[in-house]
Amino acid sequence: MAMHPIVRFGDPVLVTPTTPVTRFGQRTEALVRDLLDTVDAPGRAGVAATQIGVGMRVFSYNVDGRIGYVINPRIAERSAETQEGDEGCLSVPELWYPTRRAQRAVVTGVDLRNEPVTVEGAGLMARCLQHETDHLDGMLYIERLDPDTRKRAMRDIRRSSWFLPDAAPSPAPSPSLPSAFGGAG
Repeated sequence: MAMHPIVRFGDPVLVTPTTPVTRFGQRTEALVRDLLDTVDAPGRAGVAATQIGVGMRVFSYNVDGRIGYVINPRIAERSAETQEGDEGCLSVPELWYPTRRAQRAVVTGVDLRNEPVTVEGAGLMARCLQHETDHLDGMLYIERLDPDTRKRAMRDIRRSSWFLPDAAPSPAPSPSLPSAFGGAG
């Protein structure tokens, strides 16, 4: 088992767009295994490769008994209907803010054989798919907050016991599943 520590807010890998996977060999297989092992901890709904310090376009998910991964994901569809709920992030631990997301989302990508895959869901799964794809685009959920909430979030981050701008990343605590992405849905 290769559960990796989660990279925290302040690390440049979290705000750097990822590189698409073009070679499907042992390295990619190892990354997918590591992501699946890392997302398998209690309270984790999704883990992007950037959250374990890897700038490749891959994420894993673990929502309502559905566990899997997507390589080179892109949002193919979002519903016009939205959900609003408290959202959190393993890379911004212990802090949750109201975040608007599409109620339903569809992600397309490929698997380890470079075969097309589609993952879709509503509620928490839709929130997860959007959140993890944002990570791979170099965007943290706090960038989606309204200006006043974002200002509060940045202040809360600076005051957090885990936020040390010059410190090396350390493992983030695993929030409970409803807290990881919020209970909206």
